[in-house]
Amino acid sequence: MPTSLPLRLIQLIAGLFLYGFGISLMVRAAIGVAPWDVLSQGIAAHTPLSFGLATNVIGAVVLLLWWPLRQKPGLGTVLNVLLIGPAAQFGLWLLPVVESLSLRLPLFAGGLLLIAVATGLYIGARLGPGPRDGLMTGLHARTGWPIWQVRSLIEGSALLVGWLLGGNVGPGTLAFALLIGPLCGMTLGWFGIGKPPRAAPAVIPPA
Repeated sequence: MPTSLPLRLIQLIAGLFLYGFGISLMVRAAIGVAPWDVLSQGIAAHTPLSFGLATNVIGAVVLLLWWPLRQKPGLGTVLNVLLIGPAAQFGLWLLPVVESLSLRLPLFAGGLLLIAVATGLYIGARLGPGPRDGLMTGLHARTGWPIWQVRSLIEGSALLVGWLLGGNVGPGTLAFALLIGPLCGMTLGWFGIGKPPRAAPAVIPPA
């Protein structure tokens, strides 16, 4: 894992771009997307905003909610808000609409795997959590509720509102919910997150 700031910044930006591009793969697969992306689709369907810009706006609103929770954003938090939406919109511009289910399924799988790798990259840079992660940890600290309850409440609310606005909820949404945790657990380990520190070798005193 890089330790110098320039290398960590490159890792962060690469991770955020790949995350947004992974979202675009899942959107083009059209079998259901992640809860926050359902919300972005719903907002884009009812406003002049593109999907990418709606993603930016949601991230900015979530970041504003950090203020009463006394959370402090890092550089990675701000870049998360600014970069994921444009990267997703770029992917939607680049990728054609796919009709065949035999192509949409691997497209979704590729997007899911790419998001998992991208998560390991940008979190592994250690330059600040994403706005949604900070909201989760902030609410956990203020309410004392378990992390899983807080995350379920936040993502469930985003999913419900997005679905009511017409976002794409489908089997892919369930697959994302079930698989993203284990996949990110694996990729975070690749970048040294969540691993216990390596024990120092035992020193045998001289006889």
